[in-house]
Amino acid sequence: MRANYLTILILVTLAMGCTTKKTSSTQYNNLGKPISEAQIAAWNIDIAPNGDGLPSGGATAKQGEKIYQEKCAACHGNQGQGGVANRLVGGGALNTDKPIKTVGSYWPYTTTLFDYTRRAMPHSQPQSLTNNEVYGTTAYILYMNKIISIDEEMNAKTLPLVRMPNRDGFIPVIK
Repeated sequence: MRANYLTILILVTLAMGCTTKKTSSTQYNNLGKPISEAQIAAWNIDIAPNGDGLPSGGATAKQGEKIYQEKCAACHGNQGQGGVANRLVGGGALNTDKPIKTVGSYWPYTTTLFDYTRRAMPHSQPQSLTNNEVYGTTAYILYMNKIISIDEEMNAKTLPLVRMPNRDGFIPVIK
C-alpha cells in the first residue's frame, strides 16, 4: 500500500492521544471514537503530481460544465469568479504586491485540483462526486482558465500531462 500522508497523520494523532500523560483514567473517556480500516481506506485516495493514484473514468469540459453549474457555481460563481468560496479562474501575475491566487494562476499540478475536488467537494457532501464528475469538473475549471479546450478529455492518462502555468513556481517534492 502506498504511503498516504493523511493516513499517517491520523495514526500519529491517534497514537499521541494514547501516549499522552494522563492525570486520571477517566480524563479522556468519550473523546473521539475508534476508526476502522475501511474508514481509513476511504480516505486513502491521494493523487501524486505524476498521476499515480488517479482512478478510471474521464470527461470533457463540455460534460463537466453541467456538473459545475449544478454542484459548484453556488459557491464558486457561475464562471469561477468566486462567491462565498474562493475564486477559481484568472489571477494573473503572482509577482505583485497583491497577487490573486487561483487554480489558473497558482496551482502547480492538475492532479492537485482533481485530488482536492474528489476529496473535499462539494463542501456539504465531500467524496460524493463520481470519478467522471470529478474529471468533468476538473476539465471545466481548466477550460475556464484557458488551459485546455472544451472538448479535450481528462482522464488518468491525459490529466497529468496538462502543464499548469505556475508549475515551475514551486520546488518539486516528487521526481
